[in-house]
Amino acid sequence: MRPRADRGIDDAALTRAADVVTRRPPKLGAVRLGAIDGPSGSGKTVFSQALSNELNRRGVSVAVIPCDDFATWDRPAAWWGELEDGVLKPIGLGADGRYQAIRWAGGLPVPGPFVDVPPPDVLLIEGVSSARRSVAGRLSVAVWVEWGDASARLEAAVARDGEVCRAPLQDWQAFERGWFPIDGTRARCDVIACESPSSLA
Repeated sequence: MRPRADRGIDDAALTRAADVVTRRPPKLGAVRLGAIDGPSGSGKTVFSQALSNELNRRGVSVAVIPCDDFATWDRPAAWWGELEDGVLKPIGLGADGRYQAIRWAGGLPVPGPFVDVPPPDVLLIEGVSSARRSVAGRLSVAVWVEWGDASARLEAAVARDGEVCRAPLQDWQAFERGWFPIDGTRARCDVIACESPSSLA
């Protein structure tokens, strides 16, 4: 289905993702866990926000955690333990999660504020490697978001983050080309979504 021009969202994929996550049982304690994964520059953030809005419309409480709060240029995937210890484990036990978010200044990561995460009905993790194999058994829904080819996604991400990030983003894309086939992420996803170039991850 072509994405709607006014929102840049694949409405069929959005509806299916909302249906899947609300119909499946929670696997993280009492919380349903969802992941929005796919290459950088594809629209994962926009899709996640739209999914959160749709679930809220259905009376479902949602918390969204971006992988950008954890990942850095030199740690594109190795940060996962911080999410596990700070958020997933406590929420699985019915307690609040807490972590220190990374913020970006001039293309460089710096320590940011602490974020408290009370257990919601649905917890969405969005970003590259969020639907990784190690968390698959706890996911109530996994969504793959992809738009355009690598060159188009690079230009979209540079437009978002600035020219100073071009070289690190090229290295990041090289990481993705190795990560996704080995992890087998897309093949495990419940929903495949397409985004417009104006919807950036």
